[in-house]
Amino acid sequence: MASGAEERLFTRDYLFVCLAAFLMSFSFFILVPTLPLYLKDTFGISQALIGVVLSCYVVAVLSVRPLAGFVADALPRKSVYIVAYAIFVASFLGYFFITQTLALFILLRVFHGFSFGMLTTAGNTLVIDVMPASRRGEGLGYYGVTGNLAMATGPMAGLFVVASGNYTLLFLTSLITGLVGLILAVSVRAPRKIAAERGEFKLSADRFFLKEGTRACVAFFLLAIPYGMTTSYMALYANEVGITRSAGLFFTVMAAGLITSRLHSGKRVDRGFVTETIRLGICIAFFGAMGEALLATVAAWSVTAGYVLYFLTAFLFGFGYGTMFPAYNTLFINLAPNSRRATANATYLTGWDVGIGGGMLFGGMLAEGGYARCYILGALLVVLGLIVFTRVVTPHFQQHRLR
Repeated sequence: MASGAEERLFTRDYLFVCLAAFLMSFSFFILVPTLPLYLKDTFGISQALIGVVLSCYVVAVLSVRPLAGFVADALPRKSVYIVAYAIFVASFLGYFFITQTLALFILLRVFHGFSFGMLTTAGNTLVIDVMPASRRGEGLGYYGVTGNLAMATGPMAGLFVVASGNYTLLFLTSLITGLVGLILAVSVRAPRKIAAERGEFKLSADRFFLKEGTRACVAFFLLAIPYGMTTSYMALYANEVGITRSAGLFFTVMAAGLITSRLHSGKRVDRGFVTETIRLGICIAFFGAMGEALLATVAAWSVTAGYVLYFLTAFLFGFGYGTMFPAYNTLFINLAPNSRRATANATYLTGWDVGIGGGMLFGGMLAEGGYARCYILGALLVVLGLIVFTRVVTPHFQQHRLR
């Protein structure tokens, strides 16, 4: 039976991992809504090409995920985490110098994506290592809040800086916050018992991808596409439909929905309601996706009604995804033995990365005919994701879960 000390969630190391994750996410999210503007102002490229450039980052993240899971399972987790964090932070230096050649900018984004993929895979697993198993759902929920807080403050800070036309200050802010996060990450103490649980350094296909998580990965991919469209193009969509004042607050309201839902969804997961929590989250996210799809029509009828729908959509969209995130992460972890915990996380994040990249790419392509088309497709994909999860993923999980 675990002792009271072992059951404590908010330990020094757990808090340090969370703070490091917040600063890493902040340095990432400050660029999410601003890079499309930077690319347009600096290189003068089309919306479709902007989508291609942005998706290169996610393709790089995706390509390194399987290797990241394997390495984080086979080698000391903290060492992998620190090296990846250091490379991630160092990559920000490139943005100060690459301002003339689009090809070099794409290469920088690919390199940055590689480090981000390794960092988030190792970090998502390290935080599980430093929390009690009995409070895993709750712990993952709070850990996810760090990313949501970064989403609330990062894009708003980025758009504020860009409004002054100072892209150098934008990249400097990302670099400094990343450095502080790296210092905190170095201070984390990984439990010694984890070393004994690491898998052997043996190459095989199932060490790179959790085969039992394939069905869940497909459903998660479908749900990630609308999310990728939202985080990448919502600022441009708002401007297109006439919502020009306080448009950046969309991400703050969305983050409020993500945080509010996470404060209770993790506890539901720890009580055993894993698939039920995911289904609830998908249903709520659908109403948010529908709001996005109808925004252009409503704003054309009434700008005031458009503003109301804009922020209501942000909260519902965030609340729905925040509800499903810790439950979905737990679902993957429960399908894998402890020695393949990082591989399970890599598979979970792979589904997300592919969907986010697809959302960036398809969003940029469809935007040539108006952003409303992107979000109509997004709403349809949420429905499809719900069907796949209910009919395919849930029965498989109930049959193959290990805990």
